[in-house]
Amino acid sequence: MPTTAPHRTPLLSESSQEVVRATAAVVAANAEAITARFYPSMLAAHPELRRVFNMGNQATGEQSRALAASVVAYAVQLINPDAPPFDHVLRRIAHKHISLGIRPDQYTIVGRHLLAAVGEVLGDAVTPEVTAAWDEVYWLFATQLIAEEARLYHLAGVDPAVPVRPYRVVRRVQETAEVVSLVLEPADGQPLPAVLPGQYVSVFADLPDGSRQPRQYTVSSSRSGTRLQITVRRVRGRDGAPDGQVSSFLHDHVARTQPHRQVVVAHADRTAADHALRDAVLRTGAELDEFTALAWYEQPEPGDTTSREGFMDLSEVPLPEGVQVFTCGPLPFMRQVRATLLARGVPASAIRYEVFGPDLWGAAPEPAQPVPRQEVHQERVAV
Repeated sequence: MPTTAPHRTPLLSESSQEVVRATAAVVAANAEAITARFYPSMLAAHPELRRVFNMGNQATGEQSRALAASVVAYAVQLINPDAPPFDHVLRRIAHKHISLGIRPDQYTIVGRHLLAAVGEVLGDAVTPEVTAAWDEVYWLFATQLIAEEARLYHLAGVDPAVPVRPYRVVRRVQETAEVVSLVLEPADGQPLPAVLPGQYVSVFADLPDGSRQPRQYTVSSSRSGTRLQITVRRVRGRDGAPDGQVSSFLHDHVARTQPHRQVVVAHADRTAADHALRDAVLRTGAELDEFTALAWYEQPEPGDTTSREGFMDLSEVPLPEGVQVFTCGPLPFMRQVRATLLARGVPASAIRYEVFGPDLWGAAPEPAQPVPRQEVHQERVAV
C-alpha cells in the first residue's frame, strides 16, 4: 500500500509563504555569509554571550554553518510539504540549548541581530515584505524551540535562571598521554541527576584570561551513584589551527585553582611501598608553584636520602602563614599532630580532620571540626 507524507498544518501565513518561496533560494545561497556577519555583530553588542557560545566553533565557522543550515531547513519545511521532517532537528537543537542554559529572552537578541545581518548581506533586495516574512519564520522557529526547551527544563527539574550546578573534581585519571578522566562530585551535597547511557554534560571552564567557555563531554561513568566521570581527549590543532582551548585547560590546570597557594603534604607510613597514592600526589603537586612533600617511614629504603625515619614530627616543618590543616589517620596519630600544631600556635579552628567510621566521631579531638571527605578538595568545575 503506498505511503504518503503526513499532512502538515501550515504554520506560516499565506502572504509570508509566497515571499519565502520567492526568496528562499537567495537566502540559502547567502546563509553562511549572513550568519558569519550575525555572530560578530551580536557578540560585540552582547559580550556576555561569549560565555555561552563555543568560541572555538566561532573561530572555525562551524557555528555559523550550523545556524545557517538549521534556519534554511526550517524555512523549507514550512513551504514544502514534501520536505524532510524537521522535528528531530528541532529536538536536538533544544537539547543543546538547555545544556548551555539558553533563556527565552535571548531569542529576542538573536532575532534582532540575525535579521539585521540579512539586510546587510542582501541589501536592497530586502524589502519590508521580505523582512516581515523572514521575521515570521524566525519567530515560529524560536517559539517552537522555547516551548520544547521549557518542557526539557521542567523534565530535568532545572530552573532556567540557574542552569549551572557546581561540581568539584575529586579524582583525575591519566588514561593515556592524550586522554584524562575527571571524576566529579556535586559541590552542593545534593544527589546526582539521573544519567542515561550516552548522555553528555556541559562543563563551563573559567579560563586564565578571565573568560568562561562551555564544552560538552559524554558521561563515561556514573556507576558509583554519587559521582560522575567525564573523559576528555586533548584537542591538538592541525594545519596551523590552535590547540583546543578548554581540553588543554582541563589537561593542564585542573590542580591550578589557586596555583600560588603554598601546600605542604606530610605523610607517615611503615615503608615507602605502603605509601598509597604517592605518585599521584607528587604529579598533582607539580602543577602548583609552592609545593612541599614530606615523608616519614618506620623502615626507609636503603639509600633513601629524601625521606625521614620514624614517626611524623611536625615540630620543625615550615608552616605557611594562616595555615589550614587537614589531617586523617588513626586517632592517636591525629591527637599527636594536633598537639604539636597547637604548641606551635596554630589555632584549633584551623585544624580539621577526617575520621573513618562512626565510632570515632565521639572520640575525636575537640574543638577541631570534622570535615566530610568532599570538603578537602579545592578544585571546582560547573557542570
